[in-house]
Amino acid sequence: FIYIIRSWFSSVQPVPSLQCKSSFGSVRMVRTIISVDANLSVRDQPSGAVLHNRWHPDIPPVAHVGQGEIFRVECLDWTGGQVRNDDDATDIKNIDLSVIHILSGPIHVEGARAGDALEVEILDVQPLTEREWGFSGILDIHNGGGFLADKYPHAHKAIWDFEGIYATSRHIPGVRFAGLIHQIGRASCRERV
Repeated sequence: FIYIIRSWFSSVQPVPSLQCKSSFGSVRMVRTIISVDANLSVRDQPSGAVLHNRWHPDIPPVAHVGQGEIFRVECLDWTGGQVRNDDDATDIKNIDLSVIHILSGPIHVEGARAGDALEVEILDVQPLTEREWGFSGILDIHNGGGFLADKYPHAHKAIWDFEGIYATSRHIPGVRFAGLIHQIGRASCRERV
């Protein structure tokens, strides 16, 4: 996914209004601070794509942004691209769970200090051009399973094709929904780890 973001570090500073169109219109050119290649595994990403799998103060920032700066971050899915756009759930069955929860960053907001509240405004979310689809799945009982593993013990997946903000699936006909799932967080200060 591609996130267009504006950040602030003070919980008392209001975020000024911004005239920035969504993915349905033109978005002004903003600086891309993290790029990924959706066709490469996590380990094979270019050096500019610094990916990790936890929020921790020992992971140094890979990019710095100014307060109020609008910037772009590219991200892989939580599996790091292990799932393919096909009708076979073998990839879900065999997900390498030691390389999951893939995050882009960390990103440092200039002037922010430990203990400051961060306000992040997500201005737009778009799929990567080469990966305009997502997935949902059920892990196999022999590889992580789930809380309903007794009812659904085998791996299954549904591929969702994005059309604007809507998603439809050839695996679940007749369903169309709006919305994208995303997650942003911050590392705790050392005293809280």
